[in-house]
Amino acid sequence: MGAITNFLDSKIVKKDTGETTYLTWKETLGYSLGRGAQGMSTSIMSSDKVNYFLSNILKIDTGIAATIRLLCGLWDAINDPLFGLIMDKTRTKYGKMRPYVKYAPFISAIFTLMFFMAHFGQSHWSGAFLIGFVVFAYVGWDMAYTAVDVPMGALALSMTPNPIERTKLFGVQTITRAILSAAAGGILPIAMLFPYFQDNTAPAYTAAAVVAFVGMILLTRPAFHWTQERAHYSADIPSVKDSLKLLFQNKPLFMLLISNVIFLFATLPAAVRMYFTVDVMGSGQFNFPMELAAIPSPFIAGLLVPYLAERLGKRMDFKKMYMGCCVVAGAVHLLLFVTMRNPVLGATGPVSWGVAILIYLQIACTLIPLECKNMLSREMEAQTVDYIERKTGQRAEGIMLSLVSFTGKLQNSASSSVVLALLAISGYVTHQDAKPVAQTPTAKFAIFAMYTLIPAAAWFLMLIPLKFFNTEDRKQKAEDRAQ
Repeated sequence: MGAITNFLDSKIVKKDTGETTYLTWKETLGYSLGRGAQGMSTSIMSSDKVNYFLSNILKIDTGIAATIRLLCGLWDAINDPLFGLIMDKTRTKYGKMRPYVKYAPFISAIFTLMFFMAHFGQSHWSGAFLIGFVVFAYVGWDMAYTAVDVPMGALALSMTPNPIERTKLFGVQTITRAILSAAAGGILPIAMLFPYFQDNTAPAYTAAAVVAFVGMILLTRPAFHWTQERAHYSADIPSVKDSLKLLFQNKPLFMLLISNVIFLFATLPAAVRMYFTVDVMGSGQFNFPMELAAIPSPFIAGLLVPYLAERLGKRMDFKKMYMGCCVVAGAVHLLLFVTMRNPVLGATGPVSWGVAILIYLQIACTLIPLECKNMLSREMEAQTVDYIERKTGQRAEGIMLSLVSFTGKLQNSASSSVVLALLAISGYVTHQDAKPVAQTPTAKFAIFAMYTLIPAAAWFLMLIPLKFFNTEDRKQKAEDRAQ
């Protein structure tokens, strides 16, 4: 017991980095469990699972489903920045972020469960009532999740100003989130391996929702009790005008946001995954191995990026590494299109397992740079907050990170809307549960392009705004050269 206590109380960065270190393993793991609980929720509220639930479980028309996702995404445009402003005005005995971490997960968990309970009323409710219920539950989840996500993102920046510690914190939470996400998100693909759930997919959704409900409530407790806010804030509560003024002075943040908007099209594979396995590869049984292909990437990124940060120290160039990830991911998506187009689109039934394995390998190779990019972008977001504090002497991470959160959820909602709209345009044929039916060549090509060509183009286009990302002023550059 003493050895465990000593470990939890020890620092996560023991090497002398030239800067003060703060984080213990207890604080790091507490924060990571909270992020993992979020992952349990988002793993089943992810685009591919929600889209498939709407179109092939609830049997909502794909055009209507696309509209639902689009309108919910537009609400995000108001919801996230508004909450960021509210958080920047928060001053309590618990701090600025931790009060929301304490209470908001309960509400988010309830709405998660409500959303996936809609199928119980499907045969009794009118179509309009079903759609209204789905929209109410989804918007409720989105608002409650924002009240968890924005504070959790800002909390990491307040826990330590040390970039090496932050990177290691992000690495641990990436690995923890991957493990806990699989506990909820893995239920559906595992269930689809069995013929019963291919004909009765709704109960698998319900089971995943229950697991996410329990995890969201229990695992966010350490994130509240074990963490500390160390950033100092003025006792004067900033006005909305002051917060917005700081926001518009943050040019590096806007370069990152433009890159994130383009990244929306790189996330289409996540939104179309179940359609790809069931309707293009030809069987729901291909879905579970596809999920397995994603397992190594967060572990590799969670170990590699912190290792490089600790090894390189101040020589670590997050921007160049981020751009390298874009090039690698774009190239592999392009390779996937070139090598798999004929074997996949030419198949008249399920593809062979040999073809499937080649697809899994290439997809795994796209996910490693994606996870590395996600970790690198978190530190770059932190750099934009530090940049504006150096420039003005004020911190307003609430409004700044709420825009980052907004683009993240916009990716989820807007990519879903794009996927469902393209399915409707291409003549996609909906079907019950996970039993595939014959699709038109246009629909199959549209799904395949959303997995290959469109993401490849997005990754390469992201390089343009990243070129102009810069958080160092002339004075700081001169000091670095002098050293």
